[in-house]
Amino acid sequence: MARDTTDNSPIESMDELVAWIAKGNKPRDQWRIGTEHEKFPFYVDGNAPVPYAGPRGIEALLKGMQAMLGWEPIIDAGNVIGLVEPTGQGAISLEPGGQFELSGAPLESIHQTCREGNAHLAQLREIAEPLGIRFLGLGGSPKWTLAETPRMPKSRYEIMTRYMPKVGRHGLDMMYRTCTIQVNLDFDSEADMRRKMQVSLKLQPLATALFANSPFTDGKPNGLQSWRGEIWRDTDNQRSGLKQFCFSPDFGFADYVEWALDVPMYFVIRDGRYHDMTHMTFRQFMAGDARNDVPDGLPTIGDWANHLSTLFPDVRLKRFLEMRGADGGPWRRICALPAFWVGLLYDPAALDAAEAMTRDWTYEDVRQMRDDAPAQGLTAQFRGRPLLDLARETLAISRLGLENRGRKNRDGYDETSFLGTLDEVVARGATSAQEMVTAFGTRWGGSIEPVFMEYAY
Repeated sequence: MARDTTDNSPIESMDELVAWIAKGNKPRDQWRIGTEHEKFPFYVDGNAPVPYAGPRGIEALLKGMQAMLGWEPIIDAGNVIGLVEPTGQGAISLEPGGQFELSGAPLESIHQTCREGNAHLAQLREIAEPLGIRFLGLGGSPKWTLAETPRMPKSRYEIMTRYMPKVGRHGLDMMYRTCTIQVNLDFDSEADMRRKMQVSLKLQPLATALFANSPFTDGKPNGLQSWRGEIWRDTDNQRSGLKQFCFSPDFGFADYVEWALDVPMYFVIRDGRYHDMTHMTFRQFMAGDARNDVPDGLPTIGDWANHLSTLFPDVRLKRFLEMRGADGGPWRRICALPAFWVGLLYDPAALDAAEAMTRDWTYEDVRQMRDDAPAQGLTAQFRGRPLLDLARETLAISRLGLENRGRKNRDGYDETSFLGTLDEVVARGATSAQEMVTAFGTRWGGSIEPVFMEYAY
């Protein structure tokens, strides 16, 4: 998330919380595609991590981008911690370990998404190269220990850093040492949201396998294909993971709200100051239990929006749906991830086919797939068949959806071309993580350093 919300409208009733989400309903002709991608900055000299401060640090990078783009700075305790396009059409933000994120504008086609990504990376390169900085497209930090990883001066991250070790084994690794590609997609009604939520929840572990791209930790193979996927199996599980209630045939906005109300908060913002609220659920906040914690003690719509942004289920519901299962990766993956999900969810025939394929999958089925995918990738078995077979079928449905959308570029090509990198994974029967591990043991000579050349933007 680029900027924490400060809408001070008071919350009068529980119904307002449901209504806030329901305002995301949009007619089909207004559906958009919002793509987010993170990458690890590193110094070319020594493949070292980039700290926030200093003439060649993250702060200098952000200020250089601000001067180039004319975007407004996001300030936290006097530090520039992000940039936002003045009309809200995109933002640049920092993850806790300095991971550099573009939250893209809501766009109509994958062609536009790819052009946006191209432009961002070209602009970033222009500012970063004189500083000796490049960016790595992986799902997990391959070399630096947690102690070696920089920390960004962002107040919400200070609160999370204190809290995470209390609620899971991998929370700090998630914060400081992972990167993702996400896509945010719209719905036209509660029923449409339910269909898309349930199909995408069931297929999220497959996305983890297809995009598996984090096989190294602390400079050596970690035995996993998606270390990032494994990390999410024990990261504050009260607010993360696969939620069984979402599988209900009558799942709706109110069910998500009821769950969110009972998840501990991270913070509230008053007069620019972040107050640690990790000891309290939003329901307790609504009941007036925060009178001794914040100046007014009363929840606002801004507090609710911020709370929803700190929930981390595999598919997150706000005023849109966020697909959260994929590792960060090379440039082509930035376009492939939204193409994969748009093809499945934005065309009626494709959504029907995906729903039919997954209709009888149970929560237990999907949980097992989610448990197996990080280590086994596409060789994991699902109902007696490898995920590779499921990937082939799912990509065919996604391709159908993109063909039916018929969004063509100036050269007459539709959006199916963006699935090409995933077609290659299926054709080879090997994830990029497996290929990296093979390279590590052969032509890389047991060294992690070549990854900084071959997987850099």
